[in-house]
Amino acid sequence: MIYFLHFPAAKILFLFLSQFINGKIVDSIIIGIITFILTTIVDMPYALLISVIIGVTNVIPFFGPYIGAIPSAILILLAEPKMGIYFIIFIIALQQFDGNVLGPKILGDSTGLSAFWVVFSILIGGGLFGVPGMILGVPTFAVIYYIVDMILDNKLKKKKLPVRSDSYDEWSYVDSSGEYIHSEEIKSKAEEK
Repeated sequence: MIYFLHFPAAKILFLFLSQFINGKIVDSIIIGIITFILTTIVDMPYALLISVIIGVTNVIPFFGPYIGAIPSAILILLAEPKMGIYFIIFIIALQQFDGNVLGPKILGDSTGLSAFWVVFSILIGGGLFGVPGMILGVPTFAVIYYIVDMILDNKLKKKKLPVRSDSYDEWSYVDSSGEYIHSEEIKSKAEEK
């Protein structure tokens, strides 16, 4: 393992993988807390037990929430059938929120990817390699994104062009000689209109 980390790409992959795992743990804790609060508010049986099960199994990408929801729903259905139906509806809504809003936001912040790229990498990784692809998709894509970003930044620096994306707006261009030009004249004419 130590020898493996002597390669620069391996260090980057290890860094992004650890950040992804930390982000997934934070996401799971938040989901567990939300589950506890809402199940306590509506007075569902076994609120603490169910929230722990949901939070722990949420660490497993894609299938984890359902692995935790099925036994929890059965447990609630046995105690109070009406509450069991409400719990199933609640879990479906919660997992939609987690999968489309909370998870991509937290995982994106921990790996430096936008929510779109997090969802994209999970879908591509899962489609190509199944469950291992879902687990390793985000950190692997984060490494690829980081390397491509470094290469592009290096090429821009060699050409003495700005590296930041926001430098390239509607008032800026690169002329035929390869020089970056930010035209205040074009900007002021556009603002006059």
